[in-house]
Amino acid sequence: MPNMSGGQAVVQTLIREGVDVIFGLPGVQMYGVIDALREEPGIRMITARHEGTTTYMADGYARATGRPGVALVVPGPGIYNAAAGLSTAYARSSPVLMIAGQIPRATIGKDLGGLHEVNDQIDTIKPVTKWQKRVLSPNEVPGGLHEAFRQLRTGRPRPVEFELPPETMVEREEVELQEPAPQDRSAPSAETLAEAAKLIAEAKSPIIYAGGGVARSNAEAELVSFAETTNIPVITSAGGKSTISDRHPLSLGSSLGPAGMVKDAMENADVVIVIGSRFSLRNPAGGGAKLIHIDADPSVIGQIFPNTLGLVGDAKGTLTALQAEYAKNGASQRPSPAERVAEIRASLNLADEEKDQPQDSILKSLREGAPEDAILVAGMTQLGYYSRLHWPVYHPKSYIDSGYSGNLGFSYPTALGAKVGRPDLPVISISGDGGFMYYSGELATAVKYGINVVSVVFNDNAFGNVARDLDMDFGGQYEADLHNPDFLKLAEAYGVVGMRADQPTDVGDLVADAVKLDKPVLIEVPVERMPRPKLMSNRAPWTLPQEGLIG
Repeated sequence: MPNMSGGQAVVQTLIREGVDVIFGLPGVQMYGVIDALREEPGIRMITARHEGTTTYMADGYARATGRPGVALVVPGPGIYNAAAGLSTAYARSSPVLMIAGQIPRATIGKDLGGLHEVNDQIDTIKPVTKWQKRVLSPNEVPGGLHEAFRQLRTGRPRPVEFELPPETMVEREEVELQEPAPQDRSAPSAETLAEAAKLIAEAKSPIIYAGGGVARSNAEAELVSFAETTNIPVITSAGGKSTISDRHPLSLGSSLGPAGMVKDAMENADVVIVIGSRFSLRNPAGGGAKLIHIDADPSVIGQIFPNTLGLVGDAKGTLTALQAEYAKNGASQRPSPAERVAEIRASLNLADEEKDQPQDSILKSLREGAPEDAILVAGMTQLGYYSRLHWPVYHPKSYIDSGYSGNLGFSYPTALGAKVGRPDLPVISISGDGGFMYYSGELATAVKYGINVVSVVFNDNAFGNVARDLDMDFGGQYEADLHNPDFLKLAEAYGVVGMRADQPTDVGDLVADAVKLDKPVLIEVPVERMPRPKLMSNRAPWTLPQEGLIG
């Protein structure tokens, strides 16, 4: 067995697990790992300007590549700052490994006021991680990290946390490195697969609802093959966008609104095949439907819809096995629904109620200017919300949002991580002015490392959604207006190319020009207040007094 420090054991284990980049800060309690990273050319370290962006970057990397992303921070405030990105990764079931420092071994849990001390650090991070581990000696490192990667590659791939005190990073002893943790491709029992295949074969009007679990399992090709074999149309959730091309004749898009032909198709389905989605209350099937629910997390199956046949397993492995079972039984080929799907898609294009809203023309301009294979990172801004339904996608893993965590500010650092993972693809971030300013300092990171993201900032000098909602529902906005820098001068100060649109619909031309530059670019798009999209037109019930809220 080799004799090595704990820091070296961390780095060599990461190499064995296929890690090629870490997003982090070289803080004081991490020196032993930083020292080992300096000596290892196989891993690149991207130093962020704020711990809060390390986990966003790791998440963007993971979702763009399908491989785990790794973040590294000091204990205490470092991990607190990074928790927001872990929250987004948790919401979107993204495989992010957080490597955190600790205070010296002998002082853990003593509340002595040491630098960066936070008692019960593991407990504080549990709500946004799937698994946590603290090791205290170098020889524990390989086993602990091996289990961390096993957790990332087994079941639902949510973030995990691994921590060690500073002296463990520099102490040396004999260490046994381990082989990489395997990828779990579990599938349900043969009996359950046979029952599901029979239901699908006998269904008259089935539909597939594909969620983000398809992308986490790298099962986009399997989804398309399954849909084509069974001749079943596909609706995706926002998290499942880009798991099937919007040009595919079986794709109904990510268009499940509160009403319309897509909603009708869902409610009239007799069998709904849910793949890698919680299938939440906002996306119900008709009361008479049978759900076949494929998910690696057994806790979500049957949680919302009672009439459910659960297939607990990895999406890639389960779809492959279910398709084989369907074909093995000689299931008759149902007629292709492509003509009906085209009719529904045409109705969306011709009768969209939102075509009179400014979001539509702006987003269309942006889509026309962006390359077809561009990855869009959609921030928590009006155009970001609108894109969930209306941004056409053509390639796998080309759409990223923040899920139910809804983090303002997540878009730009997440886009940086996505671009690091896929330097061969254009990456476009869309933010509001309020959200972009959360982490605008990462423009420096983009320039230092040549991370050529095109960042589009829609500027209304306000937390625009908040101001509008307060005006509409609470009698007037309060403290939602903002004072912004001159964004072109800000870009220039960092060494970023700055552009400004004369009209909001100029954004597409500017994006097309920006992508060709292959440099970090900031595009400011001045906008007026935008109306609520029709999808969000109803006032949230929890903004009004109602029975049951108190007591």
